[in-house]
Amino acid sequence: MKMKVLLVEDSPMIVKGLVYTLEQEQYDVTTAMSYAMAEDIIYEGQDFDLAILDIMLPDGDGRSVCKILKEERGIPVIFLTAKGEENDVVYGLDMGADDYIIKPFRNRELISRINNVMRRTGKTQKSLSVGRVTIDADADVVYVDDNEVTFTALEYKILLMLFQNTGRTVTRQQILDKIWDMAGNFVEDNTLTVYIKRIREKLGDADVIKTIKGVGYRVE
Repeated sequence: MKMKVLLVEDSPMIVKGLVYTLEQEQYDVTTAMSYAMAEDIIYEGQDFDLAILDIMLPDGDGRSVCKILKEERGIPVIFLTAKGEENDVVYGLDMGADDYIIKPFRNRELISRINNVMRRTGKTQKSLSVGRVTIDADADVVYVDDNEVTFTALEYKILLMLFQNTGRTVTRQQILDKIWDMAGNFVEDNTLTVYIKRIREKLGDADVIKTIKGVGYRVE
């Protein structure tokens, strides 16, 4: 199941860009462009794993939305706002926000900080799906269609890393920097090639790993 994000922002351009970016990261995004819309969505009873809130809304204050979410839902909140004075930042964090990002912002930085908040609050992506392949990150199990496929611990770690970066090229060096064999030894470049080959063989005709020649790999 995808993680659900509530995005409260009144700029159509920012909403469009953020929805695209978040959906590329496998988040399910619900948007509200005013305080009233956000309040309606919250009281409809929808569940969210994270909220990204602008402060300056046309009919209210995003900090009021934060208060509702924190007191009634207890979900992580990130402020994304042009209000960058020190007092604004301190007040936002003091009222319970988990992060405070000042506009203009860079999408990759935002995604990194979202992921950090998710990890810090124990809300991680439990299921990752591309094509016919699904990883249940809670149980560390991989399925092709509805059939479980067995991977070694290291094969699984490589595949999970690629899935967590769906749509982005992961360089061979980035993979090598993150993985170690079961004895704690560094995995060599040639050995990585062997592991990728084995993973692809196990995925069979459901293989979703693309080789980016001379660079690394991408799941798409």
